[in-house]
Amino acid sequence: MAPDVARVESAIEQAARRGDFDNLPGAGKPLNLPATHDPDWWINQRLASGEIDSQALLPVVVLLRKEFEQREETLAALTDERAARAYAEDFTERVHRDRRENPFQRMLAPAWDPDDAAQRWRELRAAAPTSVAEQTAPQESVAEPRRRRWWQPRRRG
Repeated sequence: MAPDVARVESAIEQAARRGDFDNLPGAGKPLNLPATHDPDWWINQRLASGEIDSQALLPVVVLLRKEFEQREETLAALTDERAARAYAEDFTERVHRDRRENPFQRMLAPAWDPDDAAQRWRELRAAAPTSVAEQTAPQESVAEPRRRRWWQPRRRG
């Protein structure tokens, strides 16, 4: 037996003697194996159970394209023009990093000019003046009823 294999076997035997494998979750339950040979049965089973977000398995370029398609909602949620510019710069940097890491990919995510993002942010703000006005308008203070003290002084009469 090779020294590495012997060391691993010895560690497993010691752990079994200590009881490290007693009362493990799923002990005594059958594995949910597919009827046909599937080398990726375990990842498919975890995907089906919802333990793994299937979006995380997509290539970066696909995630970037999806994010670019949702840029209107992202811009509408930003508070000022500077944040819109910073978001566009960050997005474009991630696009260029992906292009450097995968120079031969056929699908590309579009870069996004910060000036275009700022202009679109201004257009979105102008299109929805009521929501912006409601957010920036000072709230009228509602007069609260005067609080009574927890103790009342005795009136002398």
